[in-house]
Amino acid sequence: MNPPAAVTRRDLLRRSLRAALAFPLLNSAAGLLSCGGGSSAGAPPPPPPPSDDEFLDQLEQAIFRFFWEQASATTGQVKDRSLASGSDTRTVSSIAATGFGLTALCIGHQRGYGDAAQIQARVAATLDFLLNQLTHVNGFFYHFIDMNTGARAFNSEVSSIDTSILLCGVLTCRQYFSDAEIQNLATQIYERVNWPWMLNGDTMFSMGWTPEDGFISTRWDTYSELMMIYLLAIGSPTNPVPVSSWDAFARPTLTYQGITYITNLSAPLFIHQYSHAWFDFRNKNDAYTNYFNNSTMATQAHKLFCLSLQGQFSDYQSALWGITASDSPGGYVAWGGPPEMGPIDGSIVPCATGGSLAFSFSDCMTVLRNIRSKFPPAWQRYGYVDAFNPLTGWYDSDVIGIDVGITMLMAENHRSQFVWNTFMKNPEAQAALAAVNLK
Repeated sequence: MNPPAAVTRRDLLRRSLRAALAFPLLNSAAGLLSCGGGSSAGAPPPPPPPSDDEFLDQLEQAIFRFFWEQASATTGQVKDRSLASGSDTRTVSSIAATGFGLTALCIGHQRGYGDAAQIQARVAATLDFLLNQLTHVNGFFYHFIDMNTGARAFNSEVSSIDTSILLCGVLTCRQYFSDAEIQNLATQIYERVNWPWMLNGDTMFSMGWTPEDGFISTRWDTYSELMMIYLLAIGSPTNPVPVSSWDAFARPTLTYQGITYITNLSAPLFIHQYSHAWFDFRNKNDAYTNYFNNSTMATQAHKLFCLSLQGQFSDYQSALWGITASDSPGGYVAWGGPPEMGPIDGSIVPCATGGSLAFSFSDCMTVLRNIRSKFPPAWQRYGYVDAFNPLTGWYDSDVIGIDVGITMLMAENHRSQFVWNTFMKNPEAQAALAAVNLK
């Protein structure tokens, strides 16, 4: 099956060449006159840059290409990472990448990025594999698997957060596609999850389980991307957890340069993005905060944090900032701030701003445009590379599924609110928000 058509570099160049192509002979004549000393009307003015919507459409199409090409056509499982050039032979999938990928397929179907029938068939095949073939433990899946066989990879854990990201994609498909098979498969995958089992006798979820060592002792006990876990579990019609679990995790606050917000003092910016890709927290408050506004403040604080490092890293400017968990020359690292964490070296991580497009659009869009225009190697077949360093000239060779995924979903939420509007049609999501008094 051929991948759906997507924007090529030729498409991207067409706009800038339009004026010259319209009058090729006139342009040639003008050049000859200029060389011969005659007068010339001069080169035509450059065309205007793409609009914000056109720019984001190009970005989303490139990312859709990743989710289509770097997934098994048989199982639908999406690679954890791929070469940014596209010629990748690795076979390890992450279930979180598949969750983003299922949502990306909905976006691509809605926007016509590929053949509609092929996309729908891919979704059905993915859900069928998840329900009927992929190993699960009480409905939870291993973090990393072989994309072709489903075999556990890296001795990874049965993951509570990565299963939750997958389920968000599954439930998005259930609401988007008017197809009984897809809807039934998705419902069974969600309703099979035994959420109380992952509590392991506590009020807060374990981060996971392995057959070798049992439950991981670390728990989802402090504000982070965890909101989706608790809301999916509270809203479960078959195996719910008590509503009181929503109040069990800590919500520490940080004040940075006059901005006070709830955060986790040892986690990067992505914690303020992931749950928001699907759950629509806009204009809603619980007893603690407005979580959408909280993520907006976290994004603003992160920009100020990056600018505070200009003395050490001169590349950090108002049009070039953003650090979150990503690749680095030394491997994958969790870095960012505030407060400062990890071996920050001046690198730029495009998904830091890509994942915050819905929170601080103007600031984030400025960065994404700047990267694409001034750092051409940062843009490859699937959009932006995972990270790069303008000070050293290092460019990552890879893209990572969850990083391009959060960028695509938040770009689409800014453009049309499509993911929010689709996912929030799930009655379980609505019931969970009502149960925790998010209104």
